[in-house]
Amino acid sequence: MKIADEYFGGVSTWYMTSKTMLEEGLKKLELLKEDASKMAAKDLHELLRCNENYHRILSVEAHARHILFREESRYPGYYYRGDFNKIDDANWKCFTNSKYDAATNKWEFKKVPYVQMIK
Repeated sequence: MKIADEYFGGVSTWYMTSKTMLEEGLKKLELLKEDASKMAAKDLHELLRCNENYHRILSVEAHARHILFREESRYPGYYYRGDFNKIDDANWKCFTNSKYDAATNKWEFKKVPYVQMIK
């Protein structure tokens, strides 16, 4: 959570991030994933906690990669990209879907149209 807060636009950076910060945070997250692969548990409760921690790492990584893919800011209340500091509805009023392949550690992203159903 400290990596997410400091590099992915958390409260400690006033919700501001950039491509450089995101990429640096993802490097640190890779090191954390390496360490997490060595977690061990003495009972089912600890095993559950290990699983929750690894799931949190993947969730934070997905969030950061979505911010990196969407070259815009989404505010108020989400995040600001210092390198793309405007809301860009013309290009980004859409959903961003991702797919993670754990075997290859690769991410795929695509834009999916946003359809206004209620006017």
